[in-house]
Amino acid sequence: MCGFVGVFDLSSGSKPIAEGLKEQLREEVLAMSKKIRHRGPDWSGVYTGKNAILSHERLSIVDPLSGKQPLVSDDGKIILAANGEIYNHMEIRKKFEGKYSFQTGSDCESIIPLYKKYRDEGKDFTKMIEELSGIFAFALYDSENDVYLIARDEIGVIPLYQGWDKGGHYYVASELKALEGQCMTIEEFPNGSYFYSKDQKPVKWYHRDWESFDAVKNNPKATDEKGEIINPSVIEKVKDSLENAVKAQLMSDVPYGVLLSGGLDSSIIAAITQKFSKKRVESDSKEAAWWPQLHSFAVGLEGSPDLVAAKKAAEYIGTVHHEVHFTIQEALDALPDVIYHIETYDITTVRASTPMYLLARVIKSMGIKMVLSGEGSDELFGGYLYFHKAPDAQEFHEELVRKMSKLHLYDCLRANKSLMAWGVEGRVPFLDKDFIDVAMRLNPCDKMNIRLPDGKQRIEKWILRKAFEELLPENIAWRQKEQFSDGVGYNWIDTLKKMTEEKVSDAEFERRENRFPVNPPKTKEEYYYREIYSRLFPSDSAAKVVPHEAGVACSTAKALEWDEAWKNMDEPSGRAISGVHDDAYKK
Repeated sequence: MCGFVGVFDLSSGSKPIAEGLKEQLREEVLAMSKKIRHRGPDWSGVYTGKNAILSHERLSIVDPLSGKQPLVSDDGKIILAANGEIYNHMEIRKKFEGKYSFQTGSDCESIIPLYKKYRDEGKDFTKMIEELSGIFAFALYDSENDVYLIARDEIGVIPLYQGWDKGGHYYVASELKALEGQCMTIEEFPNGSYFYSKDQKPVKWYHRDWESFDAVKNNPKATDEKGEIINPSVIEKVKDSLENAVKAQLMSDVPYGVLLSGGLDSSIIAAITQKFSKKRVESDSKEAAWWPQLHSFAVGLEGSPDLVAAKKAAEYIGTVHHEVHFTIQEALDALPDVIYHIETYDITTVRASTPMYLLARVIKSMGIKMVLSGEGSDELFGGYLYFHKAPDAQEFHEELVRKMSKLHLYDCLRANKSLMAWGVEGRVPFLDKDFIDVAMRLNPCDKMNIRLPDGKQRIEKWILRKAFEELLPENIAWRQKEQFSDGVGYNWIDTLKKMTEEKVSDAEFERRENRFPVNPPKTKEEYYYREIYSRLFPSDSAAKVVPHEAGVACSTAKALEWDEAWKNMDEPSGRAISGVHDDAYKK
């Protein structure tokens, strides 16, 4: 995980850019890159070419010694700045034995020979990028042909922004802050897309059949209408594919750990990681791991639900566990720094990012540079409590598809930027490309909260719990969903509501549309975050980048139609779902 800034289209037609202007642009790119050095504190590199300048800030996870970026191809003609991890890079390397001379041990260098192959065979870059298994955003410049290729992973785990300055130069950057003040227009680069400079606009490379309900509605079911298991192989496939995803993502040349909230998702990832953590996966289990024991980390207010549950899970799994306590005042003091790093004023994201930001600082202080986390599970399996109100299987599945399409705006953004604020890489096995296909092709009826013969509704994410119940203590495997901002301590959200209600006057809130004509805040809490955001990122373009959608307990706006009582609600906390939260549902 790293950060980069790139500027392209330096020349005007066939006329080369003046050296003086190029040097000015180079200095500007270096200044922009410095703004995101927290993402890559281990090394800085820059390339200046005929029609491109690439600057890179490196966080070394794989090949710390030789993997400096920007990477240069064996013939010196292709330059690559990449952010993320390519988990199947060893397989790609084998395909190019004798055809390409790798210059480093970096996983990201595998992108270069793939590009050369597909460039020379018809420029099917969709097929090229589909060969990559990982989380990534990259900018590749082909100096021989004076063209460039920009791409982002399917879900948008890795952030990427694009912008245009007053001179018409095209920029890309890992964070918005690098572009603010330099670009007249800033946009998020679309996830699951690429941009080839000979095309006119980004091309969507990521397409899946499961985006349509018709493609999954008749798939085999694990259970019948009564909730009885009739096809255990479906459950086994969920288990095997997630374990494969975790193992692949343990690729690391530095010490790593796991985030463990005590909820189902993080506990599953921790338990699987423990299973493989004794040996290094890169050496086919012949070498001992970098750390002889797996370390886990939990954050919360003293006595919070997550801390209590995480301790139970850690004792059962056998990790070396660390509790990080924060106070309300510490969290409130951190809000401006948090908003600066996460680059959003979305209420849910700010609430959840603040404890994660504080936790990341402690993790980095212990010498850990990579952690595995449980993001994505709720979007794949319908884990949010509002899914209990889904009226039918089609609505349930289509809401999952909507949630998956928005992950890059919320949970992925939070996890990546909160951790990378301190130079800690977060990996998310639930969002492995192959596992996503397995989970999203499950028959939606196996995920729904069906009514059981005893009259109770089946607990959310039942199939996932069943797949991993043997790896976890019963009270963790069947613990009800707590959203992260709730689980760290209910007093955190309650204080934010009270504080912002007092800080923002009625008169200020009444004039909110005059103060913020772009996405006017809907609540005083949002108004407070927006004030901080606008001081840091004052342009209208920056304001438009942030999502602005009504919802309840992390739902999309469309799901508000499921319950008449939700129509006038706008509260992301899971506790907003009355009749679901804290009810005791049995397996």
